[in-house]
Amino acid sequence: MPKEVEPVPASRGRQAQLVALLFVVALINYFDRQSLSVVAPRFQAELHLSDRGYGHIVSLFLFASAIAYAIAGFVSDALGTRKSMALFVGWWSVAEAATAFARSALHLGIGRFCLGLGEPGLWVAAPKAVGEYFEKSRRGLAIGIYTMGATVGAVIAIPTIAAVTTHLPWRSIFLIDGTAGLLWLPFWFACYRKDATRSVERPPKSNTGSGLRTVFARSSTWKLMVARGLTDPVWYFYLFWFPKYLLSARGLTLTQIAHLGWGVYFAAGIGTLAGGLFSGTLIRRGMGVGRAYRYTMLVAACLMPLSPLCALVSSSALAIGIASIIAFAHMSWLVTLTATVVELYPPSLVGKAAGLIAAGSGFGGMLSSEIIAWFVTHGGYAPVFFLMAVLHPIAIVLLWRSFTRKHDEPALAAV
Repeated sequence: MPKEVEPVPASRGRQAQLVALLFVVALINYFDRQSLSVVAPRFQAELHLSDRGYGHIVSLFLFASAIAYAIAGFVSDALGTRKSMALFVGWWSVAEAATAFARSALHLGIGRFCLGLGEPGLWVAAPKAVGEYFEKSRRGLAIGIYTMGATVGAVIAIPTIAAVTTHLPWRSIFLIDGTAGLLWLPFWFACYRKDATRSVERPPKSNTGSGLRTVFARSSTWKLMVARGLTDPVWYFYLFWFPKYLLSARGLTLTQIAHLGWGVYFAAGIGTLAGGLFSGTLIRRGMGVGRAYRYTMLVAACLMPLSPLCALVSSSALAIGIASIIAFAHMSWLVTLTATVVELYPPSLVGKAAGLIAAGSGFGGMLSSEIIAWFVTHGGYAPVFFLMAVLHPIAIVLLWRSFTRKHDEPALAAV
């Protein structure tokens, strides 16, 4: 079997188009996710839903996400990036719009479950697209830029939803979200072309079973999956619970959260760029890919023990500032981990590997949602902030030996 080779990067113009499209759809994706937590007080009152019930609905979304992550890799590899991305975006957009018609907690749970089946596909297909369009030294930055779209979506969601729902019913926001995703699809079909890149030699078609065995056989797959399961719950907390924390524990109004809370997600967006820029700079200066990623993730992990201060300080503004540092560090970590997956696996396996590794995120998030709901019901938010302080340090210890000297040049290899 001929050796699989990397595609020659696309032109700078094509690269810019791709990143712009991924940025926009990531923004829509996270606006959709954030909408639930922002309107939670309203639908909880209307549907008579407790915080524990809200936690169950979040868990349904994350359970569906875990399933979808595992499947999305196979769909992406089978259909190709162009078709699979359209399928994922179309599915979740319809599911989001359908949520507007929920008349009970059961209906709402079904809607979020269906949303969870579609949204993860973006985060599997997008790294695959970057691997097809970008050279190694620019992949981390490209992933950082489009991931910033997610944080921008989270930033604008709070003030936008607060403004819209002062004039329209809370259900209308789900219709608006779903329509935005459907409107994105024609631009994707018009702009994305796999033939924007070319391979030096045609990559061999991989046998699905053989490819899956290869992915499962690598210890790096399991280490990265566990790392996602440990650390992604930090971000899920800030997406699904932090606005509720500011409302219930800090006593802020929705208007005050709109003025202050966006800073957390803005900082997360800067973190996505910082992670990609930092690792890319180290690589361009001659550092091995593995070593550059290792030190980028180490710096991020060292900031996470600041988390308990959020619960200990009396000032809400200061608590939001500390939370912003945590969000910045986590997103720097996440984009670097995502870039690691692109480097570890050949192009024909990136989709499968990214999906299986990201499944750890869904299962970790589902478990953490139940844990958070229990703490909130029985003891408050403080234990949650203390727990989040240790997750990234544990994960970096787990991953450290995955970046051994033999993996530094010219790129990462399997452990």
